[in-house]
Amino acid sequence: MYHAFFSKAQELLDQNKPFATAVVVRAEKPTSGKPGDKALITIDGVMYGWVGGSCSQPTVIREALKSLKDGKSRFIRLSPDPEKLTPREGLIDFPVTCFSGGTLEIYIEPQFPHPRLLVIGSLPVARALVSLGKVMHYEVVSVDPDDAGKSLMEAHHVVTSLADISHYVHPDTYVVVATHGSYDEAALEYVLKAKPRYIGLVASQKRFQAVLDYLRQAGVPDSELEHIKAPAGLDIQAQQGEEIALSILAEIVQQRHNAPESADWSKPLVEQEPVPDVAIDPVCGMEVETASARYVYDYEGKTYYFCGEGCINSFVQNPQQYLQPKPSIAIDPVCHMEVDIATAHYQSEYQGTTYYFCAAGCKTRFDKDPERYLNLIQIT
Repeated sequence: MYHAFFSKAQELLDQNKPFATAVVVRAEKPTSGKPGDKALITIDGVMYGWVGGSCSQPTVIREALKSLKDGKSRFIRLSPDPEKLTPREGLIDFPVTCFSGGTLEIYIEPQFPHPRLLVIGSLPVARALVSLGKVMHYEVVSVDPDDAGKSLMEAHHVVTSLADISHYVHPDTYVVVATHGSYDEAALEYVLKAKPRYIGLVASQKRFQAVLDYLRQAGVPDSELEHIKAPAGLDIQAQQGEEIALSILAEIVQQRHNAPESADWSKPLVEQEPVPDVAIDPVCGMEVETASARYVYDYEGKTYYFCGEGCINSFVQNPQQYLQPKPSIAIDPVCHMEVDIATAHYQSEYQGTTYYFCAAGCKTRFDKDPERYLNLIQIT
């Protein structure tokens, strides 16, 4: 029985699922529960194990779920006439309605997965955060799209794509963006969607304002931007990378312990649609690897990827300009035949416009005197 108890506990921990343990500490006959009896209660209210029969189970499950919500353990006593018992400090009395009588004292304790520290970047502050996070018993995730985590291999998980961030954010996750301006904006767009418990940005106030301006232009509401803490960390006059990392970890610890409730594990994680390996920049038409894309923009429920800052800025100013369906057929300006753009072998650029031709002869004639054929088109 005890083997099954510990096996189930390990299984839930491996799955990053919280649960509460209930252990019978003391029993007065007649009861079906005995000292040492154990049970696990999941976040869904399912009990595995035994701490007495139907007389005790509903109360134990109810109190276990409360412990998972507030993060606090509790010591309860179940008896037929709790008002006749001498109260004891730290002991909560509940009645049982079973005719068999008896008293059970049960200790309930919530068990949570390790808090997760997700660090974005690979420079000194990020490296120090990874090291300190492990010392503090955080499950550390390093996000490093530039160097594929080569200098951060001590992290528990190394992620090389910003698009995968949401898959590593669970209800007790703390995120620090420490790219030092390399791709702060792109990283924060993904982080804000994932809704971790803490978002810290390693940046000066001036740099932070520039980041906010970008995110506002990208359509992120102020109600979400308020969750970003910048500069990240407590003010301990930190100067070196390790000191800045220490100040950030101290701030995270402070927030965890001052939170009115534990992380809400009852809400299902948001399922993300599969991200394609390659996307087409809607502005310039270049192929963009989504795994390493730094410039991403959501528009009307769809995610678009861009090769650089110029393309994303052009798109943001007028998305419809780049989303209008492009014609599949062009008119040869020389012979006026229809040309399939997708299979056209001959084309010329003139004054920013692309012209397509049915054959080499038409292209040659056009290239010698473009205005002649364009004037004919206008006359026609």
